[in-house]
Amino acid sequence: MKAFVTGASGFVGSWLCKHLEICGDEVVAGDESEGFDVTAPYRVREALLEAQPDVVYHLAAQSLVGQSWKDPAATFEVNATGTLHVLDGALACDSPPTVLLLSSSDVYGHVLDEALPVNEDHVLAPVSPFAASKVAAEYLGIQAYLGTRLPVIRARAFNHIGPDQPAHFVAPSLAQRIVAAERTDATQLPIGNMAARRDYVDVRDAVRAYRMLVELGEPGAVYNVCSGKDISVKEIAQQLLDASSIDLDLVVDPNLVRNRDLSAIKGDRSLITKAVGWEPEIKLNQTLRDVLRYWRERPASAS
Repeated sequence: MKAFVTGASGFVGSWLCKHLEICGDEVVAGDESEGFDVTAPYRVREALLEAQPDVVYHLAAQSLVGQSWKDPAATFEVNATGTLHVLDGALACDSPPTVLLLSSSDVYGHVLDEALPVNEDHVLAPVSPFAASKVAAEYLGIQAYLGTRLPVIRARAFNHIGPDQPAHFVAPSLAQRIVAAERTDATQLPIGNMAARRDYVDVRDAVRAYRMLVELGEPGAVYNVCSGKDISVKEIAQQLLDASSIDLDLVVDPNLVRNRDLSAIKGDRSLITKAVGWEPEIKLNQTLRDVLRYWRERPASAS
């Protein structure tokens, strides 16, 4: 199977490319370093026409919620308009490929506790510009499927986590600070909203899900990619500390507390499990140990 991956050099994209290659797929990387840019329609079309892939994994995105508040227009240009360009490029191929659109659990917005775990039928109520851009991207995918029969499958990813994740996400940022504290004998660990609860999926499990969806998922459908469990930021910090060599006091840093943050999200994964047989295999405590190991192996100057 020939796979075209947008955002191939990103955190999820790099893990996906490794997984696809292990599975024997031929991978074509749609990467900015190679001149590929989802906001440039002609370049997208040219790259897809040249590759003529069997499947397109569309992962390229502006994925920072905080950044989306600062520059919503740029977020929409990448996440929504960029998706439109990818869909148009796929339609232009000699044999239109299956397109997997990577969406986000943020599209659900604030979900009442009694509605958790949230399933794919839940109303979409985006709070941030990032979430709204992902809703727009999803609807472009729906339109492409209904209007042109392009086989589009949507995956609503809950919180990815794993080694090599950039430090502006919660778990790696905590791990980075813990490793720095191990090296400097610090006594405190700055932390944001400790009560926020999220559904975390190891990136290595997530990329397995994406390939399984391409093989066995139903075109036009949407699937939660989640663990079905939620855990607080405080618990994440404590598990990382338990795996470390030091004991730190958790201290809330107001600069790390996100405005309009979602309080809790937990997904229902029964649909994807029934459809393709996917279940997460890597336990969270193992993932967190791997994240901590990753930051320990980086030189202090690179942290």
